Order: sequence, then C-alpha cells, then structure tokens
Amino acid sequence: MLDSTVTTRTQTVLDSLNAALAAGDIGAVKDLFAADSYWRDLVAVTWNLKTVEGPEGVADMLTAQLEHTQPSNFEIQAGEMPAEEGGVTTAWVTFETKTGRGWGLMRLKDDRIWTLLTALQELKGHEENRGKRRPMGAEHGAQKNRSSWLERKQADEASLGYDTQPYTVIVGGGQGGIALGARLKQLGVPTIVLDKHDRPGDQWRSRYKSLCLHDPIWYDHLPYIKFPDNWPVFTPKDKVGDWLEMYTKVMEINYWTRSEVEKATYDEASGKWKVEVNRDGEKVVLEPTQLVMATGMSGKPNIPNFPGMDSFKGTIQHSSQHKGPDEWTGKKVVVVGSNNSAHDICAALWEADADVTMVQRSSTHIVRSDSLMEIGLGALYSEEAVASGMTTEKADMVFASLPYKIMHEFQIPLYDQMRERDAEFYAGLEKAGFDLDWGDDGSGLFMKYLRRGSGYYIDVGASQLIIDGEVKLVKGQVDHFEEDAVVLADGTRLEADLVVMATGFGSMNGWAADLISQGVADKVGKVWGLGSDTTKDPGPWEGEQRNMWKPTQQEHLWFHGGNLHQSRHYSLYLALQLKARMEGLETPVYGLQEVHHLS
Repeated sequence: MLDSTVTTRTQTVLDSLNAALAAGDIGAVKDLFAADSYWRDLVAVTWNLKTVEGPEGVADMLTAQLEHTQPSNFEIQAGEMPAEEGGVTTAWVTFETKTGRGWGLMRLKDDRIWTLLTALQELKGHEENRGKRRPMGAEHGAQKNRSSWLERKQADEASLGYDTQPYTVIVGGGQGGIALGARLKQLGVPTIVLDKHDRPGDQWRSRYKSLCLHDPIWYDHLPYIKFPDNWPVFTPKDKVGDWLEMYTKVMEINYWTRSEVEKATYDEASGKWKVEVNRDGEKVVLEPTQLVMATGMSGKPNIPNFPGMDSFKGTIQHSSQHKGPDEWTGKKVVVVGSNNSAHDICAALWEADADVTMVQRSSTHIVRSDSLMEIGLGALYSEEAVASGMTTEKADMVFASLPYKIMHEFQIPLYDQMRERDAEFYAGLEKAGFDLDWGDDGSGLFMKYLRRGSGYYIDVGASQLIIDGEVKLVKGQVDHFEEDAVVLADGTRLEADLVVMATGFGSMNGWAADLISQGVADKVGKVWGLGSDTTKDPGPWEGEQRNMWKPTQQEHLWFHGGNLHQSRHYSLYLALQLKARMEGLETPVYGLQEVHHLS
C-alpha cells in the first residue's frame, strides 16, 4: 500500500527520533522501539558491526555512543515512498552522524520501530572521488617535463613498500582482498595487497577445472564495476580469474604477485606491524599500521590425518589441490565428503570416465540451483529484480536489514517451498541412500552458510548421478588407509588410485596462528559463525559474524572474506573504518567482539 497516510506516519516516527536524539533523551528514543525490535548498525553509530536487541539494547548502545557519534537528520530517502504490507511499514531512510553520512532501511509495526538498519556510506571531508568529484584525468595546458599518468603510476608502485610504507597491508589477493583494495584505493588509503600466485585470479584458475560460481551473476558483482549484461549467469572459474585480473588493473590496485608472508609481528609501542614478505625471492619488510587477513573462508584446508595414509600407494589430495579429472580416466577414485566441492569433483570425474565413489560422513543440505534462484534469490538478485528497479546496492541493504536473530524465520518458508516443489528429486536422493538435512531448524542454505560455512550443495547436476547410481555412494567414517584402499569404520573397503579429501576448511584465525602466532589467534578467537548454538556454530549468541569486517581483540588486525556478495558489500564498511583511523577520526567502538571459542 502506497499513500500519504503511510508517509505521514513514517515521518512522524522519524521526527520523534530526530527530536529525541538531538535532546539526548535516550529514554524517548527507547520508547520509539517495539518490545521485540532490532537496531543493526554498520559502523555508523557503533564503529562496529553490531546488532542490539529490544529497547534496552538500544538504550545501552546510545548511552555509550550518542555523545560520540551523534546520529541525526533521519529522513525518508529522496525519491522513495514508504510502503505498507501485512501490517509492516518499510521505509528507506538517510541520516548523518558527527563524521559521516549513511542510509538504511526501517520497518515499523504499529508505528513503532521493529527493525532499523543504519549503514555508514561516506566520511565527511573524505568522500570518494566519484560522480561529480571524479578526477579530471587530463591536465590541459602546456608544462615542461610533465610526467604522464603511466609514469606517475609506475613511480608510485615502485615507491610503496620501499621508500614509503603502506598504511594497510592485505594478506590474500582473492576476491576479498581485491574488493577491499579497490575500496581503499578510492579512499586514498595507501595499501598493498599480497598474494602468492603468479597473477590475480590464479586462486580460481588453479582449482579443479569444472569449478564455476554456483551463485547467479546478479549476486556476484564487485564494487564500482558490474559484470556486463552479456555475462553468463554462472561464471566458470577461469572467467572469474580473468575478471579479477582485469579488475585489479583497471582499479589500479597495488597488487604484489608471487609475494608470500613469512611472518608478521605487532609492535605495541609503535602501533605498527612488521610484515616479512618473500617477494619473488626478494625479502621485503613492510611496516603497515593495519593488517587485514583476507585469506578467505576457503583458505586453510582441513586435512584429517588417518592411520595408514603414509603407506597408501596412490595419490591423496585435498579438494583445493585437485586440478581436475583428466589423468584419472579409468581409475578408481574415492571422494571423502558430500558438500559442494565433493559433488563438483565427483561429477567431473564421472564425465572423464573415472570409477567414482563418494563417502558421505554426515548429512548434507541440497537445494537445486533453479529453485534457489527463483525462490531464494529471485526477489533481490535476478533479471526480473533488476527490471523492477532493484539495484545491487538496494538488494544488499534489504538482505542486510534482516537481523540474524530472526532471519531464519524468513528463510524457513522459502525452503519449505523448495522441498515441496522438488519432492520427487529429494525422494530419489533418499532412495539412493543419501542422508539429507535442511539445517537444524529447517532454514536451509543461507543460514547454514552464515552459521558454519559448510554442509550444503547447490545442485547443478551431480545429484542425479547419485540418484542413478553413476556415482557410487557409501556412508560412514574413514577409519584407516591401506596400501590400495580406504577402509571405513564398519570395515567397508574402497579400493582407490586417488583419494580426494573434500573435507572443508578451518577457521580463518588458523592463518593468524601460522603467520603471526597461536597467542594472537587465541586472543582473536573463532572467526565466522553467529553463535546460534546449532551444529558447528556453538553459542553464546553473537548477533553478527564473529570477527568479520570489524575490530578484533588484537589491535589493528582485521578479517575480511566470504563470498563475492559479502566481499562487495562489507568491504565498504571495513574500508571506512580503516580510512577513519588513518585520518585520526574518533572511532570509539561499542560492543567489541568477545572471545568464547579459540578456533
């Protein structure tokens, strides 16, 4: 429903909010929130990624932050009309703080705030040079001995890390490091992205040859430059790699290839890091103020150690080491695992005429790709959504505006629809003996991803091979290896020339342990997860992703990663936090991440 009454009622709430904030009347602000309500703030008020729950949570946050950050001037966003549906009024809003400007999304129930998202978009006086502030590029007029754009760029690249030090070093040059590097470049933060590969994008090129994005293109844009309209819906890995390499060049990111971090240490006295880098055989010591671990959700392979592995005559690979099926035609292959990588690898091996067996050790959530696109993503990330006026930025904000505490309630009905729509498909999998699940509470793929980052497969064809018996399925735990076989706990013996361990990846703070110290990794604690107290996501409740894109217990150490959507969206908030610190702005953090789990 769109009418002036809805707009007037929404404006009344905003006027009351502005008046209470201006007066410093936290009690009056608290009274504007429903008993069951949520304020999710992305850097604007808390200098953190933080969700507070209920009027008391709002009051506690504002008691700590109101004087420092001074949120004000909440308005209905220009060109947007509030809408009412099912008793909920939704309104796009803009606002200011002492140091920045932001926008967000507000939902009202009975004229009280139910959910409020406030997201910082820019810092006053430190805006990005884009739009009307874009640089001229050409310098008209005549000038002797003038340097060209290329000469200036080359001089800057030669100097940074040697004659001058970067303010930020990003360890890891995949999509996360590249997106953040682009954001920081636009904000004027001297940054070096370090990566061990030969070229940007090799993180994708080096994976098994059948790998492609399982998320649709509308979900996967990078900041500033969207994929062109003729880009495929699901991008093959080498095409992703080429795009990342192009993007790195076009966005002028200071990207060091063949550069591996050997050691990083933090000097409390100077407030700087010492990062020892092997840059293509040359030892370089960098001294940044901020260190970002962008080593990725899939960066630290989890490789179990089973008895007898040393005596196995065949080949054992982690899924991250598996290049593809070509050399395994006619060979016996056992793939340990039953999630995304395991299915992709099994399908590719079957296509190459290998004899493939999947070992399922625990239940897996499976959702068919077309059902996920239509039911799970279509309203926000699809060609139809774009045609209806849903921009990538708005879609990201809508998704971000649902507090994690209640997100599963919105997801469960969607996955119920998928289960009903694809009932015959699931019956076939169950008949084949495949152990299915829908998450601990039936909320499906997105919540599994947010809670634990594992335990699912987006089906693009491998499931039918299991249903048809083309890929053999056994269930159980690996007990030990023999010279020519994998033996399960029940005694099942699987002969193998190749064993692929599709056993996932560990917490990102494992890289902190390797590159910095175990003490720092423990000080930071577990990275990723919500504290939902579901499988592999132990409580207590956190309300946000643990240690991601926000300050950690280790000063000047940050973690950045996730899928392309998260790398795009959350890189902005991390970049703004780093820029504010570089400029010496006051950044009092509310709700610094507590540590409940070490890994």
